[in-house]
Amino acid sequence: MKIEFAHISGRHPAATTGSPNAVRDVSLNISSGEQLAIIGPSGAGKTTLLLLIACALAPCAEPGQSSVGSLSLNGINPWQLPRATLQRLRGSLFLAPQVPPLPPRQRVINAVLAGKLPHESFWRSLSRLLYPQDLAPAHAALQQFDLSEKLFERVDRLSGGERQRVGLARALASDAKLFLVDEPLSALDPSRAQQAIDTLIATAKERQATLVTTLHHVDMALANFPRIIGLRDGVVAFDLPAAEVTKELLYQLYEQHLHELDGPATEELPAPIEATPVVMLCR
Repeated sequence: MKIEFAHISGRHPAATTGSPNAVRDVSLNISSGEQLAIIGPSGAGKTTLLLLIACALAPCAEPGQSSVGSLSLNGINPWQLPRATLQRLRGSLFLAPQVPPLPPRQRVINAVLAGKLPHESFWRSLSRLLYPQDLAPAHAALQQFDLSEKLFERVDRLSGGERQRVGLARALASDAKLFLVDEPLSALDPSRAQQAIDTLIATAKERQATLVTTLHHVDMALANFPRIIGLRDGVVAFDLPAAEVTKELLYQLYEQHLHELDGPATEELPAPIEATPVVMLCR
């Protein structure tokens, strides 16, 4: 799925009245089938940007401006569509939040097969909830994350990392042509994190689907994604091939948040400039 943004701004759903936009005047072009990572410090607007792409959040105008910019998915402006058509468009993408919305008493199989709900009728969905069918897709998706033995387990009996992987397995079970994944590694150890990234990228390539993910793990982003977007204070600081993202650029991006950087990609960053102490002499 092709994504085109031109001067788009957006407010975080939890923003208070009068607070600034979380995303400001962003312009992006993402080709169909592309895989890229969005990095940036906490509060940079990464989640808001994903919500805008997912048509889960309507764009808004910048203060003093009347235009809300323009956006399109496969050449279609989603906010000009009738509600029913917009819902079908949303069904062709999958938004995976950082904390998967998994009811505690739900079985893992139902949680995974929920990825198919946008393409099913109400009665088919209800039937699947009461009597889970099509076990093979759910089992195959879970197997990608070494969770196939948890197929009939209750969600509240899983660890945090297992719940996060179940949320990713739900994405694999869907028929989406656009994967929007928010911080998929936050509860995973390094080996599971690499497994998750490898699986998402391989699935996207196999389906020729577009993959956009936000990552706090800068090293993982640079090592696995050909294109990196740096977001800071709601503005695109850079949009570059991974090989062109220098340590100096990372320092500038995370300048007030250097504690969020670690790993080989950020070694030997220049030390932050310390303010010169003011010496007062009294007589």
